[in-house]
Amino acid sequence: MSQVDSNTTYLRYKTYDDLLKVILYSSQSILGAIPLLYHINYNNQEIVFIQTGGVGSNTVHYIIVKEKPSKKFIELKRLTGEFIFVDKIGSDGMSLYVPVLELEKSTLKFS
Repeated sequence: MSQVDSNTTYLRYKTYDDLLKVILYSSQSILGAIPLLYHINYNNQEIVFIQTGGVGSNTVHYIIVKEKPSKKFIELKRLTGEFIFVDKIGSDGMSLYVPVLELEKSTLKFS
């Protein structure tokens, strides 16, 4: 675990399933905020992450994957947590469509 500053916590997950549970949980909160999903190649590793937190604290949830995401969105089923990568937003009202944003550079320091 590396940190940019003492207010950032890094949590590394083993699978997409676990990482996407953070998005499901966030979407069910009172605020209903859905974190964005980011991809970056960092030190020759494919990293997919989300950021959560409030004023004064920041949590980075991430996984290291074998290859970068092949599609622009993840369709995440609200009831089951199942997911698939898709090219565009669909019409399933029981799914969240989470964009996968490609970053060129970041100040975050992953280990």
